[in-house]
Amino acid sequence: MKVKMRVSNKETQGRKEIDKKYEPLKIPVRQQGQADGSVTPPPKGDNAIPLSDGLFYEIEYDSNPVNIEGVGKFVLKSQKIEAPAKDEIRDLFSKMRDISRQYRSPLVNHAKFYDRNTQRENAKIFYKQAVFMKDFADGYTEQAPFSSYFPFYQVMSYEQLRTYFTWRTQVREGSVAKTSLSYIFLYIYELLNNVGAESPQDGLDKLVSFWNAVKAFDDSINKYVYRWLKDYHVYYNLPQSFKDFAEEHNLTDYYPKMADSAEKFDLFCAISKYDVKKSAFFRDETGKLITDCFYFVMDRLRREFDAAGINLDNALFRPTKKIINWQPFRDALFYGHINQTDRRVVLSENEIYICKDNEWTFSTMITSDGNKKLIGYIFKQMEAVLRQVVKYKHKLTADINTLDQTMLLKMKELGLPLDKIIYGAVIEFYREATKTVVTVDHGSLTRIRREAMVTQEALTVEEQCISSRLRDGMHNVQVTIMSNPVASKEHIDIKPESTSDSWEGFKAALNAAEIQAISIILHGNTDIKQFAGDNGVMPEVLADGINEKAMDHIGDNLLDDEIAIYEDYKEQLENIFMTM
Repeated sequence: MKVKMRVSNKETQGRKEIDKKYEPLKIPVRQQGQADGSVTPPPKGDNAIPLSDGLFYEIEYDSNPVNIEGVGKFVLKSQKIEAPAKDEIRDLFSKMRDISRQYRSPLVNHAKFYDRNTQRENAKIFYKQAVFMKDFADGYTEQAPFSSYFPFYQVMSYEQLRTYFTWRTQVREGSVAKTSLSYIFLYIYELLNNVGAESPQDGLDKLVSFWNAVKAFDDSINKYVYRWLKDYHVYYNLPQSFKDFAEEHNLTDYYPKMADSAEKFDLFCAISKYDVKKSAFFRDETGKLITDCFYFVMDRLRREFDAAGINLDNALFRPTKKIINWQPFRDALFYGHINQTDRRVVLSENEIYICKDNEWTFSTMITSDGNKKLIGYIFKQMEAVLRQVVKYKHKLTADINTLDQTMLLKMKELGLPLDKIIYGAVIEFYREATKTVVTVDHGSLTRIRREAMVTQEALTVEEQCISSRLRDGMHNVQVTIMSNPVASKEHIDIKPESTSDSWEGFKAALNAAEIQAISIILHGNTDIKQFAGDNGVMPEVLADGINEKAMDHIGDNLLDDEIAIYEDYKEQLENIFMTM
């Protein structure tokens, strides 16, 4: 049996000095063996290799030592150190890991993962590394499993990193394969930080798409994603309301009592002393009109109050005294890399998020009884004016004196006549909502003008002068007459429709209910509103139908706003309806 070891001459000399009880044994220079097994003595003179040159030697211990018992033969060998093959991906991972050197070293002890400071530090490192690796794609053929609390790159091996980035490459190409749960959370962390997304909206779309694919084979992430989706809307301040998002993706069962939109229509209804949703005026056909009008009125009020130095929302809603710090995307590695503007986000009557100096707090909110009355008055006054402009059959009155007198006095001092502001806003809203928009097609207009010129040339009236000499010494008289217009080439006679034909066409276009309604209005023997109600139609709708057909045939309306016949047309109507 042979045993090899490397021994330094200097180390041997040092051992002599340390341990004097062992007698040193001089190791001779390796002797050259002959073919018969004899040993040639070492050379003498200058060619001998000294043992004190500091070199390392390889000593072979043979079971049958030559010459001296227990001592092997010296073998001096040179060894070439080969440079390792270059691995560009490994070098890239090394550069990525080097980013952590700029920060406090992350704690990877599992017992420390729930420490807030540790999470914050690891989140920052993760975000910086994720941005560095955001465009990397891989095609690793092996699979390395990975399991970790709060997974991130710094705790992953070379094989795990390559497995993850290869899987991520496939996900970005649209193929979501089943893999270790830690890889799944790692990719979600990237999207929450908007790494690999062009915008917050793009990040949300990718998150929802990925979640829908993953939960088909692993729904353990659901409880986290439900919470993070809400946080995503609060933090990134998306234009679409969270309630609209939840309804679009059939998630309303997981988020009860969500506010409606930026103006929080449902929220205002819930805390108002007057609930417009319970009004007889609030129906399927008027619901959108009322809701849109409320948005318009609130926007006008906010601008008026802002001009007076008052933030209306802050005045109406106040957080409770119990305010806690809020960290978005709890249980995820998230780094707040966006500088947040100061704002208040109300998601429901029980959730208000406040950002101040880039720090978030959370609280439930309260509204004083006086402010609830104020919101109720805004609703009621808005509805009263809206009923008036649409000519609703029942009127509504909003009494501003029911509000707190101190509040009214303060608004008066600031030049904020609440009733007039609401009235003007509703009138302007309704005018804009019901105006007719005419779009001019310039190409068609040119064609019409060209055709009109051709028609004008064809209808040019020729003057014919007829001269007749009167007998009995009377002077000559020249008479000018107009000839009938005739298209010179196509010989098309243009005959205007007679008035009687227009009225007969109008009568033929009416249905039985409309004919009977006109007869009732003419004779006045029945209440037209009662007749409309008996036939299941609103009087205004019935009148609009009659006026539309009159406009088509006679070019004018027949009924005024009070559903009475204009005096100019009573005679014609009596003539065509005289037999009824």
